[in-house]
Amino acid sequence: MMISAVIAGAKNKVVASALHARVACRFLSTLPSDKVSTAKPGEPPMSKANGVASSKLTGETISPHVMKAEYAVRGDIVVRAGEIGKELKKGKKFPFTDLVMCNIGNPQALGQKPITFYRQVLAICDYPQLLDAPESQKLFPPDVLKRAKEYLDATGSGGTGAYTHSQGVELCRQHVAQGIKERDGHDCNVEDLYLTEGASGAVKNILQILIRDEKDAILIPYPQYPLYSAAIALLGGTVVPYYPDEKKGWQIDPAHLEDVITQAGKDGLCIRALAVITPGNPTGQVIPRSNIEDLIKVSKKHELAVIADEVYQVNVYNSNMKFDSFKKTIKDMGSEYDDVPLFSLQSISKGYYGECGRRGGYMEIINIPEDVRAAMYKVASINLCSNVNGQICTAMVMNPPKEGEESYALYKKEKDGLIDSLKRRAEMIEGVLNELEGVSCTSIDGALYAFPTITLPEGAFKKAKEIGKTGEWLYCKEMLENTGIVIVPGNGFGQKDGTHHFRTTILPGEDQIESVCDRMRNYHKEFLSKYKN
Repeated sequence: MMISAVIAGAKNKVVASALHARVACRFLSTLPSDKVSTAKPGEPPMSKANGVASSKLTGETISPHVMKAEYAVRGDIVVRAGEIGKELKKGKKFPFTDLVMCNIGNPQALGQKPITFYRQVLAICDYPQLLDAPESQKLFPPDVLKRAKEYLDATGSGGTGAYTHSQGVELCRQHVAQGIKERDGHDCNVEDLYLTEGASGAVKNILQILIRDEKDAILIPYPQYPLYSAAIALLGGTVVPYYPDEKKGWQIDPAHLEDVITQAGKDGLCIRALAVITPGNPTGQVIPRSNIEDLIKVSKKHELAVIADEVYQVNVYNSNMKFDSFKKTIKDMGSEYDDVPLFSLQSISKGYYGECGRRGGYMEIINIPEDVRAAMYKVASINLCSNVNGQICTAMVMNPPKEGEESYALYKKEKDGLIDSLKRRAEMIEGVLNELEGVSCTSIDGALYAFPTITLPEGAFKKAKEIGKTGEWLYCKEMLENTGIVIVPGNGFGQKDGTHHFRTTILPGEDQIESVCDRMRNYHKEFLSKYKN
């Protein structure tokens, strides 16, 4: 009877309930085309008969949050690079013979070798029969065999192919907790740890907990890692940017933060959390301890949660600087700050390990109310668990071979070699960028990126405007087309109005980086000459 009533009245009134809407949508598909209207751009197509959104799947009817989200490091320039890569394989000629993917922090894609210990343990975990193979005693050091057996015992009979606890294998969490304690000098409870799909999985889970509607806002640094703005958009929240001071090495002024928070309140927004990235992506700064304390004080004053993105914590190249975690800082500041909620993130994709494809990482949560903890567990359990290889690799990153163990010497040699190489490459990229006319790059003290400011000729802006793009987009696009180097326009990360930047990684190998720098120098001169005239 209800269905009949809906059908009978569908042409004359708006259907309010979800059941009514579904029935009416099915009915409307039988109406003549002149009874159905096209919605305004950006709105779901609506029926003239009753205003019910169309059920047909089109670009206009997908979630507007998806349409709003953008992710610059995989944007249209990278899409074009993919096309060029295919054309190169087919023999098409370009001014270059290879692509250099400097758009994203993906070390092994640019030739970085993995840490031997990690791969040996993972090989056995994926193929447990190796433990009993006679050749294994010669192929693998004893500590590798021992560690692999421990992880296999901890995962149970299913090994790496079975689901685990939603927070991760307990032994893996114990190893992570041990590493955190060694780093910070404060205990870490395994129940505070979630093993995650890189740091990205943790960010998404945190934001799902925090964002209720468009009035909920997250403070994120501009420039930022675009995951944050994209994830906030997908969840229907609001980005409130704050601007680290480029002239002061991208440090964060707490007075500026206060101004931003005050203005957000006047705009009717509810700030839920402060996101901080240290060392910085894309800016390469290391936030000093005193500045971290300032940020914690601001967060306490305004009852904000802190999202501490610390995935580059071992990537510190400036000998006058050191990484301090937000967890250590809060604990050192005393019990007065036990009410500042903290989500700390780490990933195996960065550092000297670069295991991006493993999708491993962790989130540590402290000062979180019990009911919020329960909600976080629920969100994690919906995804069942993070991938087991990533969990095991995360455990090894935080609990590597120790001095006296058979694999230690090789592990230390590989680790130190990679960190030293990254430091040399950071210095080289920084130096070359600062040589270029109209380009200025702050010190690359940490992380894997440079984010130089660039002054472009008016001709470049005029050309960019003609095609509906920004000046830095044109610069990056033509760099790709002329050199094969893939970099990302700065506007995709957020920047102050009137400034222009681009981001490049420091990851091309040392056997390649001089060639990359030469390509950049030559291209830059040609670009300026072209658009000055």
